Amino acid sequence: MSCIILGIETSCDDTGVAVVDAGDRVLANVLSSQTQLHADYGGVVPELASRGHSENIVHVFRGALESAGIGLDDVDLIAVTRGPGLIGCLLVGVMVAKGLSWSTGTPVVGVNHLKAHVWASVLDRTARLAAPALCLIVSGGHTELLLVEEPDSVEGTLVGGTRDDAAGEAFDKVARLLGLGYPGGPVIDRLAAEYRGDLIDFPRPMLSDSSFDFSFSGLKTAVAVYLEERDIPEGRLSDEEQKRVAASFQEAVVEVLATKAQKAIRETGVRTLIAAGGVAANRQLRRRLRDLAGEMGVEIIIPPPKYCTDNAAMVAAAGYRRFLHHGDDGMELDANPSLSIRPVQR
Repeated sequence: MSCIILGIETSCDDTGVAVVDAGDRVLANVLSSQTQLHADYGGVVPELASRGHSENIVHVFRGALESAGIGLDDVDLIAVTRGPGLIGCLLVGVMVAKGLSWSTGTPVVGVNHLKAHVWASVLDRTARLAAPALCLIVSGGHTELLLVEEPDSVEGTLVGGTRDDAAGEAFDKVARLLGLGYPGGPVIDRLAAEYRGDLIDFPRPMLSDSSFDFSFSGLKTAVAVYLEERDIPEGRLSDEEQKRVAASFQEAVVEVLATKAQKAIRETGVRTLIAAGGVAANRQLRRRLRDLAGEMGVEIIIPPPKYCTDNAAMVAAAGYRRFLHHGDDGMELDANPSLSIRPVQR
């Protein structure tokens, strides 16, 4: 049955508006990137990001409706990211969503950004989420293992999470050490793919720890120490050494992520593994997880790269499921920058 959902995503630095039918068929997915705005700072500046959303949201909204070939009266449901994220950025999206809901009488629901990444896996009807499933969410701000126990549910429990730097944040910080600019993930992925020599033995943080938690701050520090011991100023490596450090760092991150996922699959007994978030676009990680799934005999679902990074289509997909289970959030909807997922009770 058709249900037209308008999704809005403003949790960090990209302004996204999407139109999705029935929770999985993407009619439009428009994104305005702020990468160039923040590149000179080596990371996202919250005040600039929220101001950018305010300037871009109307243009992106109109573009999404036009691309989908619909009018606002055709929208059956509005879904918006309410957290976690940067509070100023979240408020822009939430206020726009509530304003549209109030003026049109269209139901509105708030979506947990992390859970939305799970539902990126069904967009364009590429897969059906068969629960129970384990989702590895790997992005600039988050590295979590989430257990989804019920089909078509946005609920889930946290199996493990990051104790300090998320994987994507570590990619950005190491890229800055290497003089590669921001964002760091794509350029490190590219340089690593070009390298064919021996690797530096960087540490694998918490690899042997009994928990399913992650820590990447020590790995970032190890790269900094490696450069400092060789008296190499920031950004002054040769091209070949840049590739060697990038490949060695990436290998350490991928090994930790894949090994933790493997342990969690064994303990939970799930038969489906989902990878999502911006770092899930990394080619080496995608290959490693596919190989792991094949060895363990489990299904692997990894969205196309365009749905791995933050986008409003995944918000619409998750919002559709939330509305089916919980109904309209109405004008009580608010932004929550610290919105979390309940942990598994051990």
